[in-house]
Amino acid sequence: MFALIDCNNFYASCQRVFRPDLEHKPIVVLSNNDGCVIARSNEAKALGIPMGAVAYQYEKLFEEKGVHVFSANFPLYGDMSQRVMSILSAYSPEIEIYSIDEAFLKLSGFELYNLQTYGEEMQKRVTKCTGIPISVGIAPTKSLSKVANKIAKKFPDKTKSVYIIDSEEKRIKALKWLKVEDVWGIGRQHSKRLQNIGIRTAYDFTQLDDKWVKKNLAIVGLRLKQDLQGIPTLNLEEIQAKKSIATTRSFDQNYTELKQLEERVSTFAVSCAEKLRNQNSCCNSLIVFIHTNPHRNDLPQYSRNIVLKLPFPTNSSIEISRFAIEALSKIFKEGYHYKKAGVIVQDFIDEDKVQFNIFENSDERHKQLMKSIDKINTAFGQQKIRLASQDLKRVWKMKQERLSPFYTTKLSDIITIKV
Repeated sequence: MFALIDCNNFYASCQRVFRPDLEHKPIVVLSNNDGCVIARSNEAKALGIPMGAVAYQYEKLFEEKGVHVFSANFPLYGDMSQRVMSILSAYSPEIEIYSIDEAFLKLSGFELYNLQTYGEEMQKRVTKCTGIPISVGIAPTKSLSKVANKIAKKFPDKTKSVYIIDSEEKRIKALKWLKVEDVWGIGRQHSKRLQNIGIRTAYDFTQLDDKWVKKNLAIVGLRLKQDLQGIPTLNLEEIQAKKSIATTRSFDQNYTELKQLEERVSTFAVSCAEKLRNQNSCCNSLIVFIHTNPHRNDLPQYSRNIVLKLPFPTNSSIEISRFAIEALSKIFKEGYHYKKAGVIVQDFIDEDKVQFNIFENSDERHKQLMKSIDKINTAFGQQKIRLASQDLKRVWKMKQERLSPFYTTKLSDIITIKV
């Protein structure tokens, strides 16, 4: 059996943990630079606020309905997630942390357990220890545990936030209830294709011919179908190194000069290089992109990206920054007001498997230098040591006008209790 544990309205719930006065009140959390809505409490959903709503367009509604609006506080959310996952790991030695607010547990050898009681125990302990409400779905396969979790979340009063699919009757009933577009692993395009041939529910999907599914949804779709039929096909996945790493930002103002963009691109490249070293990888190519603000119809528009194949694999901040600036120079055009840029490193190879080239290689001296820089930046704060191509006085700061305190990650923001 598999259990899927999902934190309910996670970002909004994290804010509520430290603000009990917000219980039963509408909450929304905004994206980077307070751009759009990325999380909503149930009360906010009931007001008709859609996911992805542009914040400034809903300001009037927020004020009229008393919606509490928060800037994204990712250090807080990450810490709360770690606490939840630490508790869940005590309930099974086999755990896959699927996202910041979801985890799969494989319940092997639990045949003699009362899984309803076990799930309720999980739910109560996580809520008591962290204040985060969770839903638990348990079923014979991963995809069915996803379905069970949706039922537990949809009907918390009837299920006590724990639902188990442990019979063929329950499996069929659950799949007939679930719309095909809500099936885990079926994207928007595939759901449209399925609806066009009359497939409306997850159960309809499981009745399709295997050959048709494999032809139109590939082997991944066939595995999903088998998993939904109760045939264990999808197992827990091991944590794998990322296959690409991106650092992108919208600027606080429009940039018109190459030097301004070079500083930003250099900083993004350094960030990518640090992440590469964290997973002991080197990259063989990178992408640099720049574009203007598409919402400024009064200004000329320009958007361009370039893929640069590197002469050798590297994770040196110095080298990746140099290559990124070189790529930028090839796509930059004067006369435009640039609003966003980014660097993406890709085509990875393990650091200990890099082979030397005949003519050109990464500077061996950089390895020890990067280790020293990472050690100092870890001990004394990010970007204490920077490249000369970076602005030494600049601190990247997102627009976060509604940022809550860092209750669990910053000593000065710890709650003071007066007794």
